[in-house]
Amino acid sequence: MYKTPASWRFHPMDLAGAEPRALVELIDEAHPVAVVNAAGEVWSPTADRMRHSNELLVERLLAALAAAGPRPRLVQLGSVHEYSPQPRGVWLTESSPEEPVTGYGRSKLHGTRAVLRAVGTGAADAVVLRLSNVIGAGTPRGSLLGQVATQLLEGTAEGRTAEVRVSPLRSSRDFVDAQDVSRAVVAALRSPGATGRVVNVASGVSQPVRDMVDLLISISGRRARLVERPVTQSRSLKDADWMAVDVSAARAVLGWRPRRTPHDMVQDLWRAAAGQQDGSVGR
Repeated sequence: MYKTPASWRFHPMDLAGAEPRALVELIDEAHPVAVVNAAGEVWSPTADRMRHSNELLVERLLAALAAAGPRPRLVQLGSVHEYSPQPRGVWLTESSPEEPVTGYGRSKLHGTRAVLRAVGTGAADAVVLRLSNVIGAGTPRGSLLGQVATQLLEGTAEGRTAEVRVSPLRSSRDFVDAQDVSRAVVAALRSPGATGRVVNVASGVSQPVRDMVDLLISISGRRARLVERPVTQSRSLKDADWMAVDVSAARAVLGWRPRRTPHDMVQDLWRAAAGQQDGSVGR
């Protein structure tokens, strides 16, 4: 299990489901200098759960911050999936069209706009960081690389060769390291000029998904056979997409730039997944 400093204090609460006053009282009691909203739904199959976690939760949080005594800096973690997909070779910027094509992207955009409205009315001091595909320790099992790690761990039991089954690996994505994201959050908390801004946090590079899967298999040291499921007509265009994100605004506004490599982030993912299986994480 993970170890945490003795000074940390946990207060479990369903932010979207609790009585609004309960969160106001918690903020008044804790008197935070910063609030980072990293909560939300990513891999949910239902639109209702995404609305609950990515829309209602943000609205409740903003209302509580407006009613509470302290006025901490809020960092809202958004997503580059709030933008419209761009053609190959066109980087996403903060001025790219906001026409998401997924329920997840639409729900995250709703949260971003709620935050920006609150800043506009003086009800919040906040910045939105739009993250690309975050990779590192704790990568969800429902994600592509999370699924690959799980299949490697389960498939190589007793020395067997794992059969890693994936959807066709035709896309290229912008992957960012989780530790780089953490540094961006700290930078956003410390940057006076970030208030009311939307800032992209990414690697700035489009990485073929196949290369990331191959890298994970290589780092694992496990014997594996990669099997791509047959493509269907309905998915052929979706799986052939491309994404890269411009991070010049992050450099200018936050003084931040990505430092870690795909090898760093995939290695962290694998060590955490393997350690969790054998119970050694955090020990």
